[in-house]
Amino acid sequence: MTTARTAHLTRETSESRIELTIDLDGSGISDISTTVPFFDHMLTAFAKHSLVDLIVKASGDTDIDVHHTVEDTGIVLGRAIAQALGDKAGISRFGDAIVPLDDALAQAVVDVSGRPYLVHSGEPAGFEFHLIGGHFTGSMIRHVFEAITFAAGLTVHVTVLAGRDPHHIAEAEFKAFARAFRQAVARDDRVSGVPSTKGAL
Repeated sequence: MTTARTAHLTRETSESRIELTIDLDGSGISDISTTVPFFDHMLTAFAKHSLVDLIVKASGDTDIDVHHTVEDTGIVLGRAIAQALGDKAGISRFGDAIVPLDDALAQAVVDVSGRPYLVHSGEPAGFEFHLIGGHFTGSMIRHVFEAITFAAGLTVHVTVLAGRDPHHIAEAEFKAFARAFRQAVARDDRVSGVPSTKGAL
């Protein structure tokens, strides 16, 4: 019998409230509402291209900035991934993808290593200051990858190989991460136990 790889978490602080449900063996269905429209768009793309089912209901002090809500959602998503993966037995562990979006091209590599580490590079100069959709600062892309990576215990490399339009660059990054994540967490019938010579991840 196959164990369900799901998690449901709630996190509430003075800055935000996040409720999130994930199914790693879904079909890409999502219901996302973070009150940050561009982030909703990115999480929807993540679910669609990683084939996880994802429900996110978030609210926070976006009258101050989107930062707290986006970061806290990333933390909860990472924790939910870690919980849903369990002991990581039988997974492929590694995944990689290169994804284009018109002018943009991004590469992502994911290792379900148990060792949080992010390498993020290649975004054009000034990207971090650009307001995508008029509200989402480009700097938040790296920040949300940091939150997910560290909370989930993943090693992640995201590299922007080309791009001019900030929306396209950000979306290519999320889609590349989604495709690499999909490969990494996929069950592999040839893998016996945890895919590590250490015996644990």
